Amino acid sequence: MSSGDKSLSLSGQSKADILVVGGGIMGLWGAVKAAQAGLSVILVDAGEIGGGASGGVLGALFPWMPDRWDAKKQFQYDALVGLPEELAVLEAATGLSAAFRRSGRIIPLPKSHLKAIALRHQADALNNWHQGDIRFFWHVSDTPPVADYIAPEFGEGGYVNDTLAARAAPRAVTALLKAWLERQPNVRLIEHAALASLDAPKGRAEVAAFAPHPSPLPASGERGQWSADRATIPFAPLAGSRWRQPDEGQSSISTITFSHTFIAAGVDSFPMLENLLPPLAKPLGQGVKGQAAMLRSDIDPALPVAFLDGIYIVPHENGYVAVGSTSENHYADPLSTDQHLDHVLEKARALVPALARAEVVARWAGIRPKSIGRDPLVGPVADHPNVISLTGGFKISFGMAHRLGQCAVDFAMGREPEGLPENFTLSGQLSSIR
Repeated sequence: MSSGDKSLSLSGQSKADILVVGGGIMGLWGAVKAAQAGLSVILVDAGEIGGGASGGVLGALFPWMPDRWDAKKQFQYDALVGLPEELAVLEAATGLSAAFRRSGRIIPLPKSHLKAIALRHQADALNNWHQGDIRFFWHVSDTPPVADYIAPEFGEGGYVNDTLAARAAPRAVTALLKAWLERQPNVRLIEHAALASLDAPKGRAEVAAFAPHPSPLPASGERGQWSADRATIPFAPLAGSRWRQPDEGQSSISTITFSHTFIAAGVDSFPMLENLLPPLAKPLGQGVKGQAAMLRSDIDPALPVAFLDGIYIVPHENGYVAVGSTSENHYADPLSTDQHLDHVLEKARALVPALARAEVVARWAGIRPKSIGRDPLVGPVADHPNVISLTGGFKISFGMAHRLGQCAVDFAMGREPEGLPENFTLSGQLSSIR
C-alpha cells in the first residue's frame, strides 16, 4: 500500500514513530516536520485532510500589533518571516503553489484620534519588526497607500500600511502539504478514520475506518452530543466536530502503535486531551464559529488586504476576493452560513466599493479551536509525555503552524523547542485554570 492510500484496510497492527491525529493545518505541518526529521508518520483524519477549520477561504496572515513586545510576538514574527521559505521547499518538490503573497495590509483610521495611536505603533514596528537585514514597517499616512481602493469616508484619521502582513490560499496550502507528504516513503495518510481509543502508556491507538458520509451532520448545541442517528466517541467531541463513531457494520477497527502521538484534531483536541488530564476547573478550550465568503471580482490580486473592525477583504489570484469573518461563541448550526455573514458582506462592500456588485461564489462556515488562554496549545501531557498537544491556533494557525509543528517534533525527540513561549505550552495554560 502506498503512502498516499486513503483507506485503512489493515490487518493486525501498524506502527509509526509519530501518530498524528488530525489532518488540518497543524497536523499537516506536524507531519511534515516529523517526516523531514526522518521519523515514520501515520496521519489519520476523521474526514478529508485539509477539511474542518483549515478548509476555509480567507487566508489572511496578520501579525500581532508591534507594541508591548514579548516572546509570543517574537515567535509569531519569526514564523511569518520564515513561512515563504518553508512553503518554497514544498512547492519545489511538488510543483504546486500555496498562493502566498507578502501583500501587506491597509487599515483605514475612521477617527482622527486613532492617528496618534498608529504613530506610536509605527515607532514600535521600527524597533521590533526586523530580523537581520529584513525589516517590515507600520507606515502611517494621511493619504491612502493605494488610490481608489478603500472608501474615503473610512479614512478620516489617515491610513496604516502594514508591510509584514501576507495572504495565502488556505486550501492551496493544505493541498500542498498533503501532496508533499504523499511523496514521502516514511509517511502514510489515512482519511475517514476516527480515533476510537487511545492507550497512552502502551503507545497504542484504535482507529475506526469508515466510508465517507455524504454530508456532515450538524452537532447539537450541547457539548459532546450529536444528532440522534450519530453516536459519540469516547472523547465526547465538541459541537461542530467531524469526529464520529462509524455506523455499525460499516467500519473496520485497526490498531496503530506509536512512540509519540500529536493531538491535532482542532476543536476535538480539547476533550481528547482532557480525557488524559486530572479534572479541570473549566474546559481546556472551545469552538468558535467563523463564517466567510469568496467573491468573484477583477480586483488586482497584488493589492494589500483591507482590514477594519474585524472585517477582512483578501484579494486572491484568478479574480477572487475572500471576505470574512465572524467570531461566534454561540451558534445553533456549526456548518451553516446565515445573516451574520450577510452583515459582514454588507460592511465589506461599503469598505471596498469595487465589491459592491461582486458575485458571491462560495459561502463557508467552520469551527475554530480557541484554547482557554486564546493562544496555541503545544506540548506534552503531564504523566503522558508521549502525547503531545498541537492545537488551539484559533485565527493565527496558518501563519505559525510550521514552527509549532517543529516544536511538537522537538518535544518528541527530547529537545527543548527554540523560542516557544510559556503561554503557548500546554503546561503553561493549564497552570492558569487549575
